[in-house]
Amino acid sequence: MITILNKMKRMGLVALALLCTMSMQAQNKKSFTLDDLMWGGDNYWNIMPRSIYTSWWGNQLVELDAESVRLYGATKPLFTTAEIQPLLSDTTKGKGLTAYHASFPDAKKTEVLLRTSDTNFLYNWKTKKIVWQAPRERGIGHVEFNAASRSEAYTKNYNLYLRTAEGRLHTISTDGSRELLYGTSVHRDEFGYSKGTFFSPSGKLLAFTRMDQSMVADYPQVDISQRIAAYDPEKYPMAGMTSHKVTIGIFNPATDKTVYLQAGDPTDRYFTNPSWAPDEKTIYLIEMPRTQDKAELVAYDVQTGARKGVLYTETNEKYVHPVHGITFLPWDNSKFIYQSEKDGYNHLYLFDTDGRQIKQLTQGNWVVLNLTGFNTKTKSVIIKSTESSPIRHNYYSVNIETGKRTLLDNGVGVHNATLSPDGQYLIDRWSSPKTFRQYDILSTTGQKAKKLHTDDTPWKEYNVPEISGGSIKAADGTTDLYYRMVKPVGFDPTKKYPTVVYVYGGPGVRNVEESWNYTARPWEIYMAQKGYLLFVLDNRGSSERGFAFETATWRHLGTEEMKDQIKGVDFLKSLPYVDANRMGVHGWSFGGFMTTNLICSYPDVFKVAVAGGPVIDWKYYEVMYGERYMGTPENNPEGFKEASLLNKAKNLKGRLQIIIGNNDPVCVPQHSLAFLRACEDAGTQPDFFTYPGQGHNMMGKDMIHLHERITRYFEDYLK
Repeated sequence: MITILNKMKRMGLVALALLCTMSMQAQNKKSFTLDDLMWGGDNYWNIMPRSIYTSWWGNQLVELDAESVRLYGATKPLFTTAEIQPLLSDTTKGKGLTAYHASFPDAKKTEVLLRTSDTNFLYNWKTKKIVWQAPRERGIGHVEFNAASRSEAYTKNYNLYLRTAEGRLHTISTDGSRELLYGTSVHRDEFGYSKGTFFSPSGKLLAFTRMDQSMVADYPQVDISQRIAAYDPEKYPMAGMTSHKVTIGIFNPATDKTVYLQAGDPTDRYFTNPSWAPDEKTIYLIEMPRTQDKAELVAYDVQTGARKGVLYTETNEKYVHPVHGITFLPWDNSKFIYQSEKDGYNHLYLFDTDGRQIKQLTQGNWVVLNLTGFNTKTKSVIIKSTESSPIRHNYYSVNIETGKRTLLDNGVGVHNATLSPDGQYLIDRWSSPKTFRQYDILSTTGQKAKKLHTDDTPWKEYNVPEISGGSIKAADGTTDLYYRMVKPVGFDPTKKYPTVVYVYGGPGVRNVEESWNYTARPWEIYMAQKGYLLFVLDNRGSSERGFAFETATWRHLGTEEMKDQIKGVDFLKSLPYVDANRMGVHGWSFGGFMTTNLICSYPDVFKVAVAGGPVIDWKYYEVMYGERYMGTPENNPEGFKEASLLNKAKNLKGRLQIIIGNNDPVCVPQHSLAFLRACEDAGTQPDFFTYPGQGHNMMGKDMIHLHERITRYFEDYLK
């Protein structure tokens, strides 16, 4: 018995010594500042490990740095920026020249596309000559270069221009204005739009958008940078109000002529996802009525603009949401892939050009996130999907003939890869909860993966909190919801900690993924350092979980989402180290809507809240997104009334700070100002802070200021 007691004493002393050693190690480590953690911080990039830069030249991997380019594994560079410098004739003599963003347009040519501050150019490193160059216009907006034709399209002062390889500049439009825009992203960047120019496969023709928004109401923003503040309006179509009109043109530089597609009256219609046929005789649009309950794949004659006909129609009583154009098989111009959620999850379907569905290529209770490309030798399509797990992104090869899927990466974590032009290899950049960043070379034909580079965690010298992931059941009792928990630095399970729920919760976004630290945000790390527990839960209504999951909130935004978030609160309250009397909530945009909604709907649960750029009443939000998920105030009055936080201003008991960019063009200031008025009328007391000149998200050093302000609010009223 004495021997056992002595052993126990020794074990206790060893454990105590170990704890003391760990405590001393923690004390010797640094504490984070916001300048260390935030992208706008002075020290952020000093801490981050240097990324590697790569590109594909055909199926050969090329390593890039600022001053040279070499084939992977080679010691001698293909070329250096020093050898190019004397050849440049632009006014800056090569100022801004770097090889970090070099690209190789043609696998059969020794040519690289580079740029300086004043010039875009192609350099042939074999002949050591510049074979093409074009000036970089000042004051331009969107720019798109086409490698096949060496043509470049760009927007400037609302108009659209195209410069051909021989240097001829074509003015495609001359009547552009803030009310009539050419070549820009339209429909407020919905339906997959991120640009407004679309070159044909050969680059000899250019499809483009023309958006007439003269009929759209101006939202009265103000520019305070002048001595007398100036009127700086934003065209903003609110739900149920008059929207803009879009048409699609095709410009031919050989004739200097534009043909517009004969799609009919564009009023209350959406023309989306322009896609070219390989032979350039046909162009396709996915067209939708404003109700968004029907999508039609429509073919148009390129030469005349005439409407050939509807190839495929899809309807849904809630909505159809196409965000991908059609993709032709590289080896068969008579067949293309169409992406659809019609079976409940986004999957790939094979069609012929007569509009006949040949077969469904992928199927299952998971989502195809991206069609990355093709391996033409194996006749396979390369996709990224959530098949392995709802919080993972992995790459698969899908055989077009058999439908067989083959996992290409390691099956864990979140992967982002670039496919070689011939589809044989992927450069895979991935992370997992314990892996900061790794680069692998993957084969799409079954060869073993090869590790290219690993970046170790950048935070070794710092006190880092424990970060974990898990799942709970949604309010429906059956659906799994995934969460992230960040425990305080120096966590002691015998203590009770103030807890902040960070929330977004809306369509198209999710917060929890199986990447490094479960995608913990830098501010969460900062708060954990100050002794807070952070909790993040992706409720029903968020993205990448299928149609039923996302549409659980349809026409009643905020209701089911809050039920799920309260399930998360119930889970937190079951933990002995969570102080249920010190519960806070914070979120931005849709998360600002959720934050305000939660503290007003559950005033006895949340003591402190910080809502950033919030939606307050959906009748003030824009047409495309708002009407997809809420309808209009006219056809869904009860839903709009239920979701309006103006009706809940009277319930505010705790401390709520609302923060906005004073020139927010997304959640316009009217949201927050209307809520302040409602609180004043009700006698409740929110706090308010604004960033003049900033938009929906703070940029630069204001991001540091913002997060310090958020932190101070919780420090003042929650801790």
